[in-house]
Amino acid sequence: MKKLLIITFYFISSVLTGQKFYTPEWESLDTRPIPHWFENAKFGIFIHWGLYSVPMWSPKGTYSEWYKYWSDQKTLFGNGDFSGTEVYDYHRKMYGEDFTYADFAPLFKALCFDADKWTDIFVHSGAKYIILTTKHHEGFALWPSNEASKSYGRPWNSMEIGAHRDLVGEYVNALRKTNLKVGFYFSLREWDNPLYNPETMSIFYERHFFPQLKDLVNRYKPDLIWADGPDSMDDKIWQVERTLSWLYSESPVKDSIVINDRWAVNTGGRHGDYYTKEYSNTNNYSTNKPWEECRGIGFSFGLNQNEDLEDYTSPQALILTLVNVVSQGGNLLLGIGPNANGKIPPIMQERLLQIGNWLNVNGEAIYGTHTWKHPFQWSKGNREWKPKGKHYVSGNEILKQTINPEPGYAVKEIFFTQKGNNIFAILPKYPKTEIILKGIKTSNKTKISILGSEKKILWKQKGDNIIIKMPFLYYDEMPCDYAWTLKLENIL
Repeated sequence: MKKLLIITFYFISSVLTGQKFYTPEWESLDTRPIPHWFENAKFGIFIHWGLYSVPMWSPKGTYSEWYKYWSDQKTLFGNGDFSGTEVYDYHRKMYGEDFTYADFAPLFKALCFDADKWTDIFVHSGAKYIILTTKHHEGFALWPSNEASKSYGRPWNSMEIGAHRDLVGEYVNALRKTNLKVGFYFSLREWDNPLYNPETMSIFYERHFFPQLKDLVNRYKPDLIWADGPDSMDDKIWQVERTLSWLYSESPVKDSIVINDRWAVNTGGRHGDYYTKEYSNTNNYSTNKPWEECRGIGFSFGLNQNEDLEDYTSPQALILTLVNVVSQGGNLLLGIGPNANGKIPPIMQERLLQIGNWLNVNGEAIYGTHTWKHPFQWSKGNREWKPKGKHYVSGNEILKQTINPEPGYAVKEIFFTQKGNNIFAILPKYPKTEIILKGIKTSNKTKISILGSEKKILWKQKGDNIIIKMPFLYYDEMPCDYAWTLKLENIL
């Protein structure tokens, strides 16, 4: 009876106001249209910045933003063989036995943080949306959150301690001067919140989680919310239907907000506006919804000073990763980690600008595209190559699937995207002579060109294939580095 009354209330309200209401049930929530901007964006930037940016350390192959958990629990998970006490031992040697994680808060000063400078880098990277960790698993908030400090019984937000600034507010204000979409990472899990345990989850939701999320949304009106960390608790415990009903029907961003799928242990790949993958070996991924692959430039999302140059993904691999994901209909969300002072490391700035330079030439083949009938064309060989013995796939592994295969294995020699009657064929290697595009039919209006170049393309249809003779280009005639795009107009 209660359920029926709720449905009746929403139905009558929607009729009287003309506003679409989504009842707190999956049958209603899953009918809500997904804002088109997200599927067309293709490239976003993920910013992990918080108290963990002060020590910015963990063993290679692990997430530095989990510093507190690794130290407290004396455990580690990632690529490598660990004793488990590495972070605990490092913390004691570096800071002393009496130095707690909470003591990092006064040191998180953000002295060099300039949101406008960040935004300028993001604009030139070619990204279309940015996601900032407003609160990670330690519960520290980057905005003046009353719920954060109240729950922990100490100053636990960036306005009250450390920077003494509304870092989220500055970030939002800078992005709003551009066309970039504003995204918020928002952790469900809070390791040390006294209410965060199975016996008091309903109180945690009512007193902390839901009012804190409402405060964040009402203050800043984000375009996207990236939920994370539901642990083993399901959608009923997290009251996900109630939360999303408010976001979709009553919040100030009800018509425009985009959300991911990590709101409970059983919502991943089932509910939400899009599905998420993380540090994965994406290969022939298919879903009925938009999706996103996220990874850092290194093996950690947060800055890890323990990483070396070889741990960072090369610009060529980052661009091919973007192409690989987009050819399968997904978005790439690339992680960066500023230091505690708010400085984006120069190598990360360089990587972002290298991607932006490539997109300046080839963006037409990326933004607003859709999957073609085949995401890529394979060479001869075994297509089942997989990284061995790793939890997190290195960003450089894409090179094994494109330009530097192991003996006997095939490579993706061409990636395809589509926009209307045009097909884009993206080449990881610039061919020395000719190249064959298989299974494509041209029309009498077909034109073929290289994005960024005026050089004439010679081609002919032969059966179901197109044989293209690539023009010779001197180094200074190359339109870009790392991958080259053929535009095929008016394809049947």
